[in-house]
Amino acid sequence: MTARTYEERLAGFVGRTLNATRFGPDPVNVPMIRHWVEAMDDANPIYLDEASARANGREGVVAPASMTQAWVMRGYAATVRPTAAGTGEVDGARELVDLLDEGGYTSVVATDSDFEFVRELRPGDRVSLEEVVEDISAEKRTGLGAGRFVTTLKIYRDADGEVVATQRWRTLRFRPAQHDVAPATHEGEN
Repeated sequence: MTARTYEERLAGFVGRTLNATRFGPDPVNVPMIRHWVEAMDDANPIYLDEASARANGREGVVAPASMTQAWVMRGYAATVRPTAAGTGEVDGARELVDLLDEGGYTSVVATDSDFEFVRELRPGDRVSLEEVVEDISAEKRTGLGAGRFVTTLKIYRDADGEVVATQRWRTLRFRPAQHDVAPATHEGEN
């Protein structure tokens, strides 16, 4: 058996689900909607007022579409605590980042995010997230350095498995460009 090339290993991620589907820690709820709309200074009454929501054709209050990601975000502790050893849980996202790091693509910048909202979320909805790699580009030269664009599709579902939104998420993983920097001189040196 021959060792796979770096390009073949990268290509092996296309179509792969990066993590097991995970539900957000809390259901959609009015207190979090309130915090969000206050922070965003969004006075749309359908988010907090039942009568206004019904008058506008909803069954009750709804969450702002822009909150979709918020319902599945991990808290601070979950982001700094590694997955328990021995659980058998595969973290495809970590594997992909490690492979990109191996190729020298150690820096990252988000380039774009396209959302499609299928239906509004209502209090009580349980939102889950699945993320699939759609594409990893060939190496490109950019102003930031040589890099690869990684595109994933995030699929948000309710507890019944129905899609409520999708998000195409593209990042650039790159090798920082090397800039020539003149050595520092001290005052009085020639």
